[in-house]
This record gives sequence, structure tokens and C-alpha cells, in this order.
Amino acid sequence: MIPRAATGYFQQLCKGFPVVALTGPRQSGKTTLARAVWPGKPYVSLESPDAREFAQADPKRFLQQFSKAGGIIDEIQRVPELLSWLQGWADERKIMGDIVITGSAQFDLLSGITQSLAGRVGRVELLPLSLSELAGKPELEIATKSLDELMWAGGYPALYDTARQLTPVQWHSNYLATYVERDARQLINVRDLAQFQRFIRLCAARSGKILNAASLGADAGISAQTARAWLSALETSYLVKLIQPYFNNFGKRITKAPKLYFLDTGLLCYLLGIADAQSLSIHSARGAIFETWVVSELLKADFNTGHAAALYYWRGPNEKEIDVVRESSQGLHIIEIKSGSTISGDWLKPLLSFPAPTAKPELIYGGDESHDRQGVQIKSWRSLGGHS
Repeated sequence: MIPRAATGYFQQLCKGFPVVALTGPRQSGKTTLARAVWPGKPYVSLESPDAREFAQADPKRFLQQFSKAGGIIDEIQRVPELLSWLQGWADERKIMGDIVITGSAQFDLLSGITQSLAGRVGRVELLPLSLSELAGKPELEIATKSLDELMWAGGYPALYDTARQLTPVQWHSNYLATYVERDARQLINVRDLAQFQRFIRLCAARSGKILNAASLGADAGISAQTARAWLSALETSYLVKLIQPYFNNFGKRITKAPKLYFLDTGLLCYLLGIADAQSLSIHSARGAIFETWVVSELLKADFNTGHAAALYYWRGPNEKEIDVVRESSQGLHIIEIKSGSTISGDWLKPLLSFPAPTAKPELIYGGDESHDRQGVQIKSWRSLGGHS
């Protein structure tokens, strides 16, 4: 197992809540993490028809099997009504870290956790592997990999399991088919799966760009309302993230168009039809893919430590743009993202002209050297993995 950066946060929540939920996209390592931290706890997967039938028919007796040492209940979204029973279980036992539930986030699961287990559940959102997590496994020799190789492969743990010997194309094609044929039907009752697949590919072409839902819907042959509903399903499934614009007036953040980002560049490259890392190196979308990769790395770092992902983008007069604006207790932090490996002075101008006080600006780029220039911290992409 590749050590997960979220382990410490997960363990911390297990000391403060009777139920801890691990949510995230399918195959991001939720079950592996839960069983690694709690190897002695009884484990039940609700993907098993027998276990699912037992939980549905007699939830009270189903939970009794965890009366001695607590337990891990995998794929809880398969029996969401079990969440109501866990409320009484937690109130009666009052044992911290008693039950760990895992699930691929869905609308009913998230609402069930919020409503049924309010105040009783801590939640960890686990995304695919980050660069720093991959770098923490020496035998993977991540330091020898190029940026394009890492972006093209993506971060799903199965791709780094030497026993499985899967290529990224094999993995992502099957992953997409499973998501579309199973999760999409459950989330939004999609009837035309081919149309939904086309919609996902059109979203991929917009990763790293400001989103126009009406235009996206028109290209996909659906209404803007349907496009928004389908986008919500993709976001709930942790396939994409919508980043809102930054304004001093907070209300404007939710009324202006967001930017769309995929949360795994390997899946993004597959959807764009990029056959290998060499093709990616000269692809017209490489800049957008690099921006997507950096944003996903920033989100992973926040999720793994339990920090609210307060990321925004900023667009000012004359189409000046800052790729990432972060809010924290220390104030604003701005980041510009460029895929090139040779620094241009023009890259610094938006950072130096931002119309508000900020912490030291950062430029993350596709080169190998980190240094300071004109009051801007220039950071190599490798710094995201803990190396300058």
C-alpha cells in the first residue's frame, strides 16, 4: 500500500466522532485506507448481495455483528437507509471511531450523512494519489518520471499496483464504462448513455476553462438545465470540480461563471484521446491539462488535511486573470500556473498587479528550478511532490 497523506486526519477524526465516513471517487483507495488503519475491525461490503439483503431486511441485527469491536461498512451508498440506524447506534454506544463507513459520494449518501448523522460523523474526502504520495513510495521511482508521464497516467492507485500490470488506457476505459453504465444511471437516471459519454468528453475539452453551461448543453444536444444537472452529478462523483470566481462581494462568487477542472488528469487525457505521454507533450491542450493537474494537487493537499478547499480564480479588467486565489486566516494567497519550462517576465505581471494585498505570490511552472524573482516565489512543478 502507498501511504496516504489523509491517514493522520482520518485517525484524528476517529478520536472525535463515533462514525467516520470516507467518501470520494470509486477506486481512490477508501477501503484500503480504512482497513490499513483498523486491521482488527470486522469488515462487511454492501456490494455483496447477501450482506446487502441482510442490512435491508434486518438493519438492527445487521449492526449487532459490530457490537464487540465496531466495524467497517463498505459501499454504504448501497443501503443508505442504514444511516438512520447508525444514528441510534452511535447515540447508544458513544464510542469514538466505532464505525467507519465508506462510499462513492452520491446525492442520497451525502444528504443522509448530513441529516441522519449530524454531529456524529467526521468525513474524509479521499481523492486519487497525489504527487507527494507517489513520491513517498521509493520503488515507484517517481523522481525519474517526466511531468507528461505523470499527468498522462493520473493518480488512481490501481495503476501503481505492480501485481495488476494495467496500462492507463486499459484502466481509464473500463473505469469510465463502469461509471457511465452504473453510477450515472443511479445519480441522474440517464437514458441515453452515448449522449452522456459525449457530454463527459465535451466537459474534458473545457477543463481549465470558464464554463458556459448553455454552450456546453447546446454542443451536447441537451438543455442548459440538464447540463447543470449532469455537471452536478460529475461533481458529486468527484470526477470534476467547479471553481468559483473571486470577488470582494461574496454574493457575486455564486452568480458568475465557474471554471471547470477534472480531478484526475489521467482520466482527462483518456477522454481527450491522448494516446501516450509523448503525444501529451505536444498536444494543444497541454497547458490546460497542466493547470488542471496543479489545481487537483492543491485540492488533494487540502482534502488530506481536512481544510476547506477555499479556492477561487480571479478575472479582472482587460481579461487579466489569476489562476488560483486561496483564502486563509492569513489573508489572500494568489498562484499563477504556466506549463512552460522557460520563465517569461509576462507571466509575473498578473501577480504583481493584483488589486488587493496578498501573501507572497507564487508561480508554479513546468520547469525544474525554484527561486524568487521580483517578489514572486517561482516554484517548480516538482515542489508539489516535496522536491524543489
